[in-house]
Amino acid sequence: MFQLIDLYFQGHSDTIAAFLLDTEIGPILFETGPYSTYPNLVDGLAKKGYQPKDLAAALVTHIHLDHAGASWALAREGVQVYVHPFGYNHLLDPSKLMESARRIYKDDMDRLWGDMQAIDAAKLVAVEDGTVLEFGSVKVKALHTPGHAVHHIAWQVGDQLICGDVAGVKIHGGPLVPPCPPPDINVEDWKRSIVILRQAQPKALWLTHFGPVYEIESHLNTLEKQLDKYAGWMKPHFDAGEAPDTITPQLQQMADEELAQFGIKGGEDKDRYDLANPAWMSVAGLLRYWKKKMERSA
Repeated sequence: MFQLIDLYFQGHSDTIAAFLLDTEIGPILFETGPYSTYPNLVDGLAKKGYQPKDLAAALVTHIHLDHAGASWALAREGVQVYVHPFGYNHLLDPSKLMESARRIYKDDMDRLWGDMQAIDAAKLVAVEDGTVLEFGSVKVKALHTPGHAVHHIAWQVGDQLICGDVAGVKIHGGPLVPPCPPPDINVEDWKRSIVILRQAQPKALWLTHFGPVYEIESHLNTLEKQLDKYAGWMKPHFDAGEAPDTITPQLQQMADEELAQFGIKGGEDKDRYDLANPAWMSVAGLLRYWKKKMERSA
């Protein structure tokens, strides 16, 4: 089925993945990774016998830079890029996306993510919920799955799902954690998206961070519990008006305790989790979630 391409984000294996699928009209790629790992993507494709220009399509789960940051480079090689309608304009003109990211990451922006440039409209396709794309005999169904991001798609191929971040982060048998960056975290939407994943009856969930999961029901049950745990943990901190800089070390401690329960007390596996799901990003996302939730109920 899918061939996993490890993008070796920041020199670490098993942190960000892309997935290759052969079809009669050429290979299609799910996820592109950030532009900072584009040389690794090109090398990974070469090991499979391909160049970027050989790709029939690139399908991204959402427009966050670790998932779609290199999409523009593939488009310039002639590759058609498929994206959620809410993400379309941000790939057509990524200036606001990049400005926002640069404010967050500052001097680390280029090191972590690299560049992102506009994609010509002729190479960009917005995909509606339930759309079935056909690549030769291979059919790919788009499942709109908000919660982590309003512009999130899980891509279904038969009984396999490319899940992006909606099925969480789980690396090397470590804990399953929900990545909660701003600005779109919505726990209620996320839980509805988990129902959508279940209804697809997959035999495997392919996580960008990192790789396939086959114990579907236990994985999704744990993810629901973790969403409640993280959101519930944040609520009293939000109510108390605590500053993000005060909350972040506390959330990091909780995350580290979870890792320790799985025997991860440092080393490269901890680095992988910290890169794939930094605590300070979840603090920002969950605080925004509670703020928006309180505003809606007012």
